Amino acid sequence: MNDIKVNGNLLLPGDAGFDAARKPWNLAVDQPVRAVVEAADADDVAAVVSYARLNGLAVTAQPSGHGASGDTDGTILLKTTRLGGVSIEDGVARVGAGVKWGEVLAAAGPLGLTGLAGSSPVVSVTGYTLGGGLSWFGRKYGFAADSVRAFEAVDAAGDRVRVTAESDPELFWGLRGGGGDFALVTSLEFGLHPAPELFGGRMMWPVERAREVFDAFAETTAEAPEELTLWFDLLKFPGAPVGYVAVDVTFLGEHPGALLRRFDRIGGLISDTRRPTPVAELGSICAEPTDPSPGSGRFELLTGLEGVADVLLGAPIDPLISVQVRHLGGALARPAEGGGAVGHLAEPYSVYMFGRPTPDTAERITDLTKALVPHTSGCKTYTMLTQGERAASAFPASTLARLRDLKRARDPHGVIRANFPVLG
Repeated sequence: MNDIKVNGNLLLPGDAGFDAARKPWNLAVDQPVRAVVEAADADDVAAVVSYARLNGLAVTAQPSGHGASGDTDGTILLKTTRLGGVSIEDGVARVGAGVKWGEVLAAAGPLGLTGLAGSSPVVSVTGYTLGGGLSWFGRKYGFAADSVRAFEAVDAAGDRVRVTAESDPELFWGLRGGGGDFALVTSLEFGLHPAPELFGGRMMWPVERAREVFDAFAETTAEAPEELTLWFDLLKFPGAPVGYVAVDVTFLGEHPGALLRRFDRIGGLISDTRRPTPVAELGSICAEPTDPSPGSGRFELLTGLEGVADVLLGAPIDPLISVQVRHLGGALARPAEGGGAVGHLAEPYSVYMFGRPTPDTAERITDLTKALVPHTSGCKTYTMLTQGERAASAFPASTLARLRDLKRARDPHGVIRANFPVLG
């Protein structure tokens, strides 16, 4: 495979740096690949796709490796980290495929704008958006995928294309939330949203206050305006002797006022970081790790909160590190006009369980998942799929059929392989 001609780096098994380059963000996921190409530009992406097509191979693209499934056996791993650049004009951001959310927020914040970022500043904009993108501000503005205006991409034939609602409506639809199975995106353009003022932070109590906090969370979210988003967290940090309960909050405005009054009445508060928050510091609210590490997790959509507290609070979450319940609803529950494959969510909440990749963690996640069955829909969101799951669980039957037709029509030889292939 030394005959792949690129301006960036080509790494083959046995080369110095190959094993490090093929690792995804979650170090517990093994990625067996035939080669790693660190693309220097969009021409490299086209060259790799053309090579793969002519040689009966497949290409998997990853900016940072978040969301990796390990389904890469025999593929060429295309790292797009070096495809950078952020520009903003008339409220529209244009970013390269390797750009991370923290870079976008740093550029948009001083303009009184925000992108629809999630909890981490080091997740790539492209991978997150192709999977739909569940944002802090989704309740107000919907999925990140539905804010996209255009994609620059390389198709399965190795041709560079610009994909918009006018130029290629079916591919444009599929790329907005259907995953990266249809073309390799080299840059994208998306609308930003007003955020002249933002209030955010985390409140934390001893875990003994968990029932009070959960009840306040349930009551507050039942009446919350779309500008307010709350996430409930059970936390057991590695090495810590005790657990904690926390609520993460963002509010699109100067201050939520009385909206959080229920939490202010709960005693024993350990810390409270709520304050007017610059958009650029959005990623600090949850203080998630910014370096790759091993982990094991599972995501479920909740049909409601009644009975959920009994499951989650019935016993300590050990050996898990966190269990998080997110409030959804709002714009996420409404079909977007001209929306993409991401669709909308009927479920008003989600739960995510996470811990170190050990047998005890797997058993605890399995037990919690089974106990939550009466309260979960069985559906997923593509952007939150985890290792061992399939794309089929992330879409209604009609959407999945349409995505599969798109894949067969645009990539009949399977040159492009997403983390979670729609034909898998």
